[in-house]
Amino acid sequence: MGRAPQRKSRPLARKVGVRVPRKTLAVFCEGERTEPEYLEALRREPEVREVAAVDLRIESQGTGSVPLTLVRMAVEARERAEREEGEVDEFWCVFDVEWPRNHPGLKEAIQLARRHGIHLAISNPCFELWLILHFEAYGAWLDNDAARRRRRTHDGQVDKGLVAATYMPQRAVAARRAAALDDRHKGDATTFPHNNPSSGMYKLIAATTVRASGSR
Repeated sequence: MGRAPQRKSRPLARKVGVRVPRKTLAVFCEGERTEPEYLEALRREPEVREVAAVDLRIESQGTGSVPLTLVRMAVEARERAEREEGEVDEFWCVFDVEWPRNHPGLKEAIQLARRHGIHLAISNPCFELWLILHFEAYGAWLDNDAARRRRRTHDGQVDKGLVAATYMPQRAVAARRAAALDDRHKGDATTFPHNNPSSGMYKLIAATTVRASGSR
């Protein structure tokens, strides 16, 4: 009589998932509705809640050089957090370049951010380009008005604001397209602020995303 095949023994120890440590991001953004609504929706996403606590701070007074104002606010917040041993891991500013007329103080804002370790998510020409990338891999130069018109052709939004459910499922696709635009500009040696179209929002998305290596 043949011997019954032996079953391979399985290890008794259960695989334990490794929880990704949470980190806190303070995000300063301009805009009255569209940018804050997008970031609020991002903060509520389950995958984002798992990895990051997003503290959204909005500057919508519309006075002065907005990018420079935002970066100064972020620098002050970082210095205050360091004095008070606050638990904020990263400070971010989200703002636009604006075309045909650029925001004043753009280069000063970027230089100040670099000196103080502030992360930037800059959209060129405007945040609507980032929204467009959720629907298509757009790569041609455009100004603010053209970006808003093209965005409306995709989501039908006639005023400021957005429907979060339209965008959140596509944010990873938009991030890949934005990263590809960055690579194209680097390959062409196109420097800021002439890197139109582009959006650094993909970097912020990456900062709020659980890495595949975070679990086993």
